[in-house]
Amino acid sequence: MKITVPTSLSEITLRQYKHFLRIEKEATGDKFIQAKMIEIFCDVPLDKVILLKLKDSEEIIQILSELFDSKPDLVKTFKIGKTQYGFHPQLDDLTLGEYIDLDTFIGDWDNMEKAMNVLYRPILVKMKGKYIIEEYIVDNHEALLDMPMDAAMSAIFFLWNLGLDLSRIMTNSLDNQETEALTQYLSSQANGVGINQFTDSLKEMLHDLKISLN
Repeated sequence: MKITVPTSLSEITLRQYKHFLRIEKEATGDKFIQAKMIEIFCDVPLDKVILLKLKDSEEIIQILSELFDSKPDLVKTFKIGKTQYGFHPQLDDLTLGEYIDLDTFIGDWDNMEKAMNVLYRPILVKMKGKYIIEEYIVDNHEALLDMPMDAAMSAIFFLWNLGLDLSRIMTNSLDNQETEALTQYLSSQANGVGINQFTDSLKEMLHDLKISLN
């Protein structure tokens, strides 16, 4: 049986990874979880996966694990179908509403496509390496389920490195009324999961990426 094993995170979608996380949380037994990894990420029916020789399955698991152990540089553009998406070129231009949505969903794998919808938008115009992205449309998040995992992970690492500076950048870019609203919002999230707890939530997510695949 011929199996195509991904050699890059760009060959795995956010949808696939979320599917795997749901299985991983509910399943018991390492070998079953590993079988589901091969089924989901290599697109092989489970009844075919279980016929693999043990040593072959372990080699595939090792390859997949190494992919998720990598720390990709920020992926600025990618395509879903015929639509090219670009990472937000000016995070300090985020609106208060965009910031709140990013803050709300960035620490939640169940809604990660909603956070990515803030960060990655369809490109309207591209010229000499620069581009203009579409205005934020809340209901566009479903499309981001098919984004490549290298882009999703790179954005998470980028925000991890940026850390709490994002709220400081936002505060500097908003007018007085918006700044007051942002300050009130951040204060109200003191016990929440958003960017006030950004470092902890992203650290946990990065940890999950490794422990769920090892």
